[in-house]
Formats: sequence, structure tokens, C-alpha cells
Amino acid sequence: MLTLDRETTSAPNYSILNSGIKETFTALDRFEWQAVNEVLQMRDQKLYLEAGYADFKEYCQRELSAWGGYRRINQLLGAKKVIDTVGELGQHIKNERQARPLLRLVNEPDKLKEAVAIAVQENPSPSESDFAAAAQKVVPRLPRTKAPSQESLVPEIQEPVVPESATVTVTSPTHHRYRELGTIEADPPNYWQQIVTFADGSKELVNNNDLDAKSVPFPRERKLPSEYAEAIAQLKQQHQQELERLEQDLRIGLLSEATAKAEEQVQEQLTSLQQLFQQHKEQNIQLQQRLDEMEALRQLEYENQQLKQRIQELENAVQEHPAQQWGNTLTKQAAKSLNKEVKRSLENTIDLRLLAKESPKENAQECLRLMGIALGNLASAMNNTQALQAAAVLLGSEPTPQAIAYRAEQLQLLPQAVSDIRAVLSKPGCTWMEYFKVAKEYEVIEQDYLAQLTPQEIELIATLEKDAQPKSISVGSIVAHADIYCALYTARGEVVQDLGDEVWVAWDHWQDRTDKTFRHSKDELRLL
Repeated sequence: MLTLDRETTSAPNYSILNSGIKETFTALDRFEWQAVNEVLQMRDQKLYLEAGYADFKEYCQRELSAWGGYRRINQLLGAKKVIDTVGELGQHIKNERQARPLLRLVNEPDKLKEAVAIAVQENPSPSESDFAAAAQKVVPRLPRTKAPSQESLVPEIQEPVVPESATVTVTSPTHHRYRELGTIEADPPNYWQQIVTFADGSKELVNNNDLDAKSVPFPRERKLPSEYAEAIAQLKQQHQQELERLEQDLRIGLLSEATAKAEEQVQEQLTSLQQLFQQHKEQNIQLQQRLDEMEALRQLEYENQQLKQRIQELENAVQEHPAQQWGNTLTKQAAKSLNKEVKRSLENTIDLRLLAKESPKENAQECLRLMGIALGNLASAMNNTQALQAAAVLLGSEPTPQAIAYRAEQLQLLPQAVSDIRAVLSKPGCTWMEYFKVAKEYEVIEQDYLAQLTPQEIELIATLEKDAQPKSISVGSIVAHADIYCALYTARGEVVQDLGDEVWVAWDHWQDRTDKTFRHSKDELRLL
């Protein structure tokens, strides 16, 4: 479709503008036929029922009213029927207007095709008038008889014959001829008025209800035939039923609206109550925290009072005893603490003494560990450099008290580590991730617990690690494309040749093609 640029084209060319206009109308006709196909699908499959419409007419009136509603859709469907009936000749019918004069021949396919052929023969690009003329030639339309006028449709009503020169009186107070006499000298023009000639010679139309003449029986209401009365009664009944239906719909709508509004109000109240409950809950939590803080402060105050009392007692004791005696007391307390540490260290060596009597055969590493810990304790308690160095050699750490203490803490975890590792390895179907999750907790003593495991357990760990390594793509591998947006992502192929960074893949769904294999980079593929 051609779009004219007014800024760059001051005087458009006739041929270009004419071509653009024709292309625009052609596109409109094409889109109209496309809409007809979609409307047929909607009607034949009754998809309008999903939206709650009772029939196809209601759907057209509601949804397609902006484009002519049910009347326009009927015209388009009729044109579609004409084109489908004539077959190949239908390509000469461009729009619904051209098919409209041919619609009366759609029930006679042979005459319809003959009319289209005549129109195409006389004009290669026939218009609506060409098709109308051809249809008239094939099946002449009879001259239309003149429809009866509106007056003739109204049945004749037998009005009472008014006697000549009937004298009447105007009885309506609102009439300007009130209480004046007149005569009726002509036939009434209708059933509710009379032509009255007054004394001054003027003639006026006066309603029958405004006149009074005992000798003239004026009709006061219109009398209709019985068939008209029945039709009016039926219309009144239909009108009454429609009013009742509308009243019921209105009542249902009001009830639904009231229910929805009530539900909305209840929902708002529930939301407000939930927010209020949440606020009360937060306030209770804050109050509980304040109570805990106050309790902690009370406990601190109590302990502070005890400390103050103890300080006061100590100050009183210092005043009562000399400084020399206090110095001896401190010396005695230090000696007692040192003796306690030495005793504890000696107690840790009891196991070593028992083990020395009978040499262990299966747990020599555990004995060395205990010996190192005992030597470390002795070196710490007695400040013995040689014991410290011996403990460092046995424990495998630096010859410092801090390093030996840290190493002793690590080795205390060794029995638990060996037990957890063996529990994981003994599970059926154990995986590398299960083992690695437990082993990561004891990563600092990995070499120590590996030394405690059996060769079979070490071999099982190596096998699990090897199986966990990602496999590489090679000849015979079953692969698919790695890109989820690629069409080959769900396809299955086999690697038939390895070229290093690239491979040749035979895809299963290409078995019926001449080139069954295709070259891919390994980075593009994934293993299945």
C-alpha cells in the first residue's frame, strides 16, 4: 500500500496515486473475505455459545454492531455463497456489492454461472451494474407492482351518516366558539372531527368531543376490525411479558449488585481485622521484649549488688589482715591451681599407661594421638620445652602451645568423622554429593580420617568422584542441541565422527534425507 509523504511530495503523480487507491480498496476487499471465513467458522462451530450468546444473530448484534450487525453479516455470507457456487468464475467478483444483484440466482447454479460469464464477456473487469444487467438478461425481473398506500391499508370504518344541515353547539369551555351554534353541511374528513359552518359564514374543523347534537350520534372512539383488536391485544401481552422480564432482570441485577457490595464490605472488614490482629501481635512481641529486657536489667542489678557486697567484704578483709598475709594467700592459691592442672594432665596419661602394658595391634594411630595430647598437656602445665616438641612431632603441628591445642581440638573430632563417613559409604546407592556433604564438615582433618579408612572404602570414594565428573562428547554419544530455543533441542542424534572441537552428528529425524549428518561444535551440544 502506497503512503504519500506530504513533506517530500508536493504534487503526487496520477499513476502512483491511482495505483495506491486501487491497492487500498483491493486490500479492504481481501480483508473482508478473510473476515467472512472467520465468521463462518464462528457460526458453524457455534463458538459464540462460549460467550453466553443464545444464537448467532444475538452474537452479531452485540459484537459486530459497529460493522453493520446481523444484516451486514447476512449480506457477506450471501456474497460468499454466490462466489462458492460459481466456482472459478468467482475470482471476477471482488466484493459483496458486486455479488448482491446475483444473489437471487444462487438457487439456480447454471443460470448464475451464465450471468457471471455474460458480465465477464462484456467487461473483463465487471462492476456491480454489469452483474445486475447480466442477471436481468438471464432471468428478467418482473415489474414491481405498486404497493398499496398507507391510507388504503387502513380498513374503512363505517361512520354514521350525518343528516344534512344538522345543527350543533360547541360545548367545550376551552374552545373559542364556546356556546355558539353551527351547522354541518359536509361529510366529516375523518372519524373524530366535523366541518362546522357558523353564523358568520366561517367554516372550522371541530372535534366531535367538543360538539353536542342530540340528532347526530358522533363517534367517541375509533372502532377497529376484530383482527386488529387481536393483534393489539397480542402486542399488549408481549409488551407486558417484556416488562415483567425486564423487571425480573432488574431485580436480579440489583440483588447481585447488593450481594457483591456486601461481600466487598465483608472482605474489607476481614482485611481490617487481620491488620488489627497483626498490629496487636507486633505490640505483644514488643511488650515481651521489653519485659525480657527489664528482667535482664533486674538480674544485672541483683548481681551488681552481690558484687558490691563482695567488694565491701574484701575491702574490710584487707583492712583487717596485713599485706604479707595476703601475699602468702595468693601464692597458696596459685600453687593449688598448678597442682590441679598437673593432676589433670596426669589423669589424661592413664590410658597411655594401660596401653603400654599391652601393645595395641589395630589402633596404633589412636595411641600416638593420645600420647601427643598427653605430652601437650604436660608441656602446657609444667612449661616443658622437650615435652612440647615431642607433642608437636606426634600431633603433626608447630611446637607452640596454641598450635598443639588447636591440633588436639581437631583430632578430638576424628572418631566422629570416621563414623559419619563410614555411615554414608555403607548406604546402598551412595552418591558423590552425599559423601561430599559429610566430608566437607571434616575438611580440616581429611588426611587423618582417610588414614583410618580401609583400602576398599578409599577405592569406593575414588569411584564416586570419578562418576561425578562430567562426561565428554565422543563417538557413539547420544546428544541433543544445548540451546533451548533451537529446533534440535528436543531432537536425538548420535555422534558418528569426532574432529576435536567439532563432531558429525546423525539426527534420527533426518533418516529420510540425503544428508543425514550435520557438523556441530561440541559447545552447541548436550549429552542425553
